[in-house]
Amino acid sequence: MVSSRQHKDSAMRDEQVKEKKRLLAKWMIILTFFIVELFIYTQCRVSSREIGFNISDEKVTQKQLKEYRDALTVEYARLLSPERIAKIAETELNLRIPNSEQVIYLER
Repeated sequence: MVSSRQHKDSAMRDEQVKEKKRLLAKWMIILTFFIVELFIYTQCRVSSREIGFNISDEKVTQKQLKEYRDALTVEYARLLSPERIAKIAETELNLRIPNSEQVIYLER
């Protein structure tokens, strides 16, 4: 037969083991929480840097597009210049400024 004292000691040891397991479980949960938090923080930092690089690339692209737009604006103004149009009309289309006999005025 197991004496009462041995039974109490066994119960006490079982209780201590259970308490240690609970404490270990709590620490494991806390440790897991911090590891997950570290992974999330790392992912946020990586994403932040990647977005920073993307923004930098887009700024370069924007600058190039602005320069291209400015070049197109200058080209547009050159193509619409009256001197250029008059020269093309005279040389390629053989058009001349009409003299006074060729002008017809319409009455209202």
